[in-house]
Amino acid sequence: MANRFAHFPHLSVKRLVSKSTRSVAGQVLVFQVALVVLLVTCGVIALVLQSERDTSAEARRRSTAVAQTFAHSPGVLAALRAPDPSKILQPLTEAARRAAGVDFIVVMDTEGIRYTHPLPDRIGKRFVGEIGPSLAGEVYVESVNGPLGREVQATVPVKNADNEVVGLVSAGMKVKNVESQVTRQLPIILGAGAGALALSTGVTALVGRRLRRQTHSLGPDEMTLMYEHHDTVLHSVKEGVLIVAADGRLMLANDEARRLLELPPDVEGKLVSELPGLEPETKALLASGREATDEVHLAGERLLAVNQRPTDRDGGPKGTVVTLRDSTELQAVTGRAEVARERLRLLYDAGLHIGTTLDVLRTAEELARVPIPRFADYVTVDLADAVLHGEEPAPTATDMRRAAVCGIGDDHPLSEQGRLFDYLPSTPQARGYGSGRSQLVSDLAAATGWRVQDPGRAEAIIGYGFHSLITAPIQARGVVLGMANFWRAQKREPFDEEDLSLAEELVARAAISIDNARRYTREHTLAVTLQRSLLPQAVPEQSALDIAYRYLPAQSGVGGDWFDVIPLPGSRVALAVGDVVGHGLHAAATMGRLRTAVHNFSTLDLPPDELLSHLDDLVGRIDQNEAAESAAGVVGATCLYGIYDPVTRRYVMARAGHLAPALVQPDGTVTFPDVPAGPPLGLGGMPFQTAELCLAEGTQLVLYTDGLIEDRRRDLDLGMELLRDALTGHPERPPEETCQDVLDSLLPERPKDDVALLVARTRTLPPDRIADWDVPPHPAAVAGMRDAVSAKLEAWGLSELDFTMELILSELITNAIRYGAEPFHVRLIRDRTLICEVSDGSSTSPHLRYAATTDEGGRGLFLVSQMAERWGTRYTPQGKVIWAEQALPEAVQQPVPSPADPQAPT
Repeated sequence: MANRFAHFPHLSVKRLVSKSTRSVAGQVLVFQVALVVLLVTCGVIALVLQSERDTSAEARRRSTAVAQTFAHSPGVLAALRAPDPSKILQPLTEAARRAAGVDFIVVMDTEGIRYTHPLPDRIGKRFVGEIGPSLAGEVYVESVNGPLGREVQATVPVKNADNEVVGLVSAGMKVKNVESQVTRQLPIILGAGAGALALSTGVTALVGRRLRRQTHSLGPDEMTLMYEHHDTVLHSVKEGVLIVAADGRLMLANDEARRLLELPPDVEGKLVSELPGLEPETKALLASGREATDEVHLAGERLLAVNQRPTDRDGGPKGTVVTLRDSTELQAVTGRAEVARERLRLLYDAGLHIGTTLDVLRTAEELARVPIPRFADYVTVDLADAVLHGEEPAPTATDMRRAAVCGIGDDHPLSEQGRLFDYLPSTPQARGYGSGRSQLVSDLAAATGWRVQDPGRAEAIIGYGFHSLITAPIQARGVVLGMANFWRAQKREPFDEEDLSLAEELVARAAISIDNARRYTREHTLAVTLQRSLLPQAVPEQSALDIAYRYLPAQSGVGGDWFDVIPLPGSRVALAVGDVVGHGLHAAATMGRLRTAVHNFSTLDLPPDELLSHLDDLVGRIDQNEAAESAAGVVGATCLYGIYDPVTRRYVMARAGHLAPALVQPDGTVTFPDVPAGPPLGLGGMPFQTAELCLAEGTQLVLYTDGLIEDRRRDLDLGMELLRDALTGHPERPPEETCQDVLDSLLPERPKDDVALLVARTRTLPPDRIADWDVPPHPAAVAGMRDAVSAKLEAWGLSELDFTMELILSELITNAIRYGAEPFHVRLIRDRTLICEVSDGSSTSPHLRYAATTDEGGRGLFLVSQMAERWGTRYTPQGKVIWAEQALPEAVQQPVPSPADPQAPT
């Protein structure tokens, strides 16, 4: 209110200032200056008189103190007894005189004869002054005309140990010196008085200037007129004004304040705590003196907006000024605006917190959680069971599954999450599902249709305190996916039509997220199904390794991780693991192509480095053939390929940008072998290198993809250490348990990347299952080899395979001697099949062909292919190996014993 009339005094001064040539402020200034001058003058006179009196007293005090001090000084008695006291005492008295600031110190005997004096010619003469009182033991001060002039002197007796007076000491100052000190002090006193006068005058001028500025140089009449106008305005405004003193008394109340608070006429001067009709909260605020801004207080049937500020901010008297506004109608409008604001905030929060994932159940839980407790006490979400599996919902409210339950408590009687419902047509859920319109049940106790679904549970719901329900269909693209049920209980107001529209808006926002999650679930399921179909469905039978594996797809989409176990000739097994960077169907399809290519290349029995080179060329051609705008390419694919031979216990491997495997030794230690790291597949231009390891029986090979050890929360080195910790110290743990323990230790609950893990424990073929011979380089050696092989087959109990094996062996050895090069070697391996290998030092490959009726030869390999289950050729650094396999009779088929069971029969 003060701001409204800030210009009022200014305008009044302009109109009235010409009426007064001398303001009240000027008169006060002149009076204060005169008063200060008078006070300073009196003070100077008083200071002069006081100074003279104090100076005389100071001279008497100093003379007495010096005389007493010297009389009691050590050595004075001894000097008085000396033959020549003046010789000793004269220097001492002169030094003491100068130090003490007195004019003389005279030492005399009891007769008054001087021993010392500032004038040496006075020594030996009688002392000028009264010595009788001092001889009687008293200190005597007097003013005399001495040798130095008019003097103020003090005489003190010198006593011996028997308390007898043996001498006298007199000290004094000349009167003119005392007066000169007063004269020297007088300018200082006058200067101080002048300074005080100037300072007082200056301060008075400043105070007067401020007074003139505050009163705008107004005279008493003008100030009276101004305050009359101010009082008129104060009582005419439509805003209550109160002024409360520091002691809590009401000093002023304008007419509007009296009306709003219904105050009596004689209210000024009373304590606010004693005012009638005020609420206790209002009285406490007025008495506290604290600042308040638009606080709402009740006064009868009115709602008052109260503002309170202190009055002493600019040096005024302590107290508070209070303004009051009637805000009854404004509060009603504000209440409705606050409700609308809360609803908008709820919808805003729903947009932020619903649909954070593409998971149907989590989205339903978010829908159930957001409205509590601001809109509903409990929320349940029922979705068509087909929606949870990514399918289109049914047209009726059957097979509805409770997807989420959330509320302010856990002891409610509502049906639990996961329950399947077939809603009856009389229930609001079924009506809303069929019509696509929300249903409002304002009084659950009076409604009957919803009770028929489960009468017992309905009674429990009513008994718990539920009284109101809104059922809103979750509808997207014109299809109802489920129902959201909002419940209110206990002291909450029942739902109304405005709440119904809010529930519909809330559910409409969540429906899009739920439908997106449903469609993602369908696509994700299809993609995972495709991806799993491209991965091995079971581990092939082989005797070289005990194998376990795990594949976990990413939560956000399928990826390109894969693995494979491929049996090779000679009881060898190839292990492969790879990763295609990226997610989605393209990565899964690319993974399938790479796995198929590895299978095809492995049938050629290529070494790991050569296989990766062929795979690298293939990926490069795929990238070139695919259009850049329609595919992302395969650059970034990695692969680790290795071959384990249970006969030699050799493991040969190479990698293309992939992580090195982990080896768990039989003693439980874990190492990561140093395998040369080639570039990722598709880059080209760089050769791949192999690493060869000799593995002890029972060693575990752990192959994995980067999704196992890399994560946003940790780097690669930390993941490798965690993997080492999970594997260390468990040499006897089966591969299945190793897989599960590693996943439990390293993976979070919802991994962001897919993971492939392959664990293989090595086996070795016992020496008694292997037989080998060196073959002489002439045809006659064939017969001897047939005999040796026949004897070995008879020892193994495989005599029924003798004829077939002799035929195969004869053809292979004959071809090697005829077309190959030394050295020649034959090896028989009894595993799940009977394997015959003939090696030579040549790299020429035999070819199967049809011989004409007139040909002399060319039928040997044809016979081998007809008699053997499989046959083929593989190349070694020393030449080649031609091998053939025959199936064992069922009666003698036995697997190779596990390292954990070394006593198994062979």
